[in-house]
Amino acid sequence: MKYLIVGIGNIGADYEGTRHNIGFDILDHLAKKAEVQWSSETLGALTQFKHKGRTFILLKPNTYVNRSGKAVRHWMTKHKIEKENLLVVLDDLNLPFGKQRLRGKGSDGGHNGLKDIDALIGGNDYARLRIGIGGDFPKGMQADYVLDKWKKEEQAQLSEIIDYAAETVKTFGTLGLAQAMSQRNKK
Repeated sequence: MKYLIVGIGNIGADYEGTRHNIGFDILDHLAKKAEVQWSSETLGALTQFKHKGRTFILLKPNTYVNRSGKAVRHWMTKHKIEKENLLVVLDDLNLPFGKQRLRGKGSDGGHNGLKDIDALIGGNDYARLRIGIGGDFPKGMQADYVLDKWKKEEQAQLSEIIDYAAETVKTFGTLGLAQAMSQRNKK
């Protein structure tokens, strides 16, 4: 069984270590633990690994956050991935810092990456793992906040948050969405 795991983020050194790139960071962590290398492919960086008989195809779109749907649609089609085997990992400023929420469908919540994916794959009925980045910013400064680097006190907790989310991705693929939500949404 194959799963497409998509990390949402922006390419380039300017965006490394920013809140908006938590999806990329989680996929990088998965790739490092599986000891697999990224390759530059059509519309993104790709790698894959096997875990408990499942194939996890990791995708970091190079289309920037707001145009993520094009890459997702391309790789779903190429690998014949059904929506129930798609998981999108992204930042969420509506969740407190460090809280994660796995859901089987839902609104885009104002996230432009999800809006684009919804439009290009035909609906919002696919799993998403939202990682809370908090919302401590002045009114009208949302873009600056999500594109800013993590605060020092946040960085101290980041590796634990990323590791927990990476394990949630593997649980999604091995035990299914319902079990993963039940076990992993508690933290």
